[in-house]
Amino acid sequence: MILTISILIACTLLGGLSLYLIPGMKKNLRLPLIFAGSYLFAITIIHIIPELFSISPNPSKIGLYVLIGFFMQQFLEYFSSGVEHGHVHTHKAVTVSGRYSIVIALMVHSVLEGTLLTHDSPFHEKHESYSLLLGIVLHKMPAAFALMATMQGIGRRAIYILVLFSLASPLGLLLSDIVPISADAVLIVFAIVCGSFLHISTTIFVEASPEHHFGLNKILISLLGAVLAIFVEFLV
Repeated sequence: MILTISILIACTLLGGLSLYLIPGMKKNLRLPLIFAGSYLFAITIIHIIPELFSISPNPSKIGLYVLIGFFMQQFLEYFSSGVEHGHVHTHKAVTVSGRYSIVIALMVHSVLEGTLLTHDSPFHEKHESYSLLLGIVLHKMPAAFALMATMQGIGRRAIYILVLFSLASPLGLLLSDIVPISADAVLIVFAIVCGSFLHISTTIFVEASPEHHFGLNKILISLLGAVLAIFVEFLV
C-alpha cells in the first residue's frame, strides 16, 4: 500500500510540475492525452467491467450504477470544466468560485477512483491491480498538468492545490481500507467509478478529433495505449 500511495503522489506532483519543467508542454498535451485515454478505456473494458459483472450477484443492477457513474462524471465536469481530461483554462477565464468548484469536483472524483486500489478490492482476487494503478496514474498526470495551468494566476497557492490533489486518490484508498462497508456497497462504488472512467476516456477521444478527423498519428497513439493495457493486464 505504501508503494501504491507513493506512486500516486509522486506521479501526480510530477504531472503538475511538468508545466514548469517541460517548456511547450501545454501545446503538446493532446497526444499524451489520447494515449492515456486509450489506456484508461481499454483497462476499463478488459479489466474493470468483466470482473464487476462476474462477481456481482445482480449484473443488471451493476449496469445501472455504471450508467449513473457515467452521468455523475458529466455532472462533476460541469464544475471542474473538464480538467480531468486535460482541459486547460487561462486564469483570466476562471473566477475564484470557479477555482473552488474545480478543486472540489476533482477531489470527489479522485477519492472515488482511489477506492479501486484498496487491498480488499475484488480486482485483486486474480492478481495485483498494477494495470489499474497505471491507468489511474496516466489519467492523473495530464489532469494535474491541466489543473496547474488553470491555477497559474494564483501564484504559490497553486502548489498547495496540487499537493491536495495528489493526496485525494491515496485518501480514497485509505478510507476504503479503514471504513467498514458492505460488499454490495463496494461493488456500487466500483461500478460508479467504472462509469466515470468510460465518460473521461471517451470524451478524450471525441475532443481529440474535431470535425471527426482522427489522423494516423492519433490512431497509432491510441492503439499503443490499448496494446499497453493488454500487455500489462495479461502478461505482467
